Amino acid sequence: MQIQNAPGTSISAFAAEWQCLQNNYEQYERLCLWVKLAAVVLGLAMLWWASWLGVFVVLVLWLQEAILRTSQARLGERILRVEAALRGQAAAPESSVASAFQLHSEWLATRSGTRGLAREYLGHAMRPTVGYPYVVLVILTGLITLTSWS
Repeated sequence: MQIQNAPGTSISAFAAEWQCLQNNYEQYERLCLWVKLAAVVLGLAMLWWASWLGVFVVLVLWLQEAILRTSQARLGERILRVEAALRGQAAAPESSVASAFQLHSEWLATRSGTRGLAREYLGHAMRPTVGYPYVVLVILTGLITLTSWS
């Protein structure tokens, strides 16, 4: 028996969406850890060359993780809306779920343009859990590069 939730959408559709989104959310988490590990390995390897290239590489990987975290956050927002629909709670109009499997349609409807997207990326980059170890690597690589040029 399927329990009806939103018009024309069954709980099983929301459950399937939740499972898919949750799996992807966890995959983003693992991918971000690999990016962070690559930054540490490459950042430390660049210390041998004492080059500004090391700072650049670390900054690029930091931005890459921020981009991944932004996508992960979108999945997390949708997961919360799907969970509310699964509970059958009436959510606020801005967070209501009309039907299952609408991740991209919802995102497109609320897209804030190029500048808004750049702000999202930078916002995620500034989170302490994302910024570590990049800040340390940028400072370390920059200082070693500066001292080797003196």
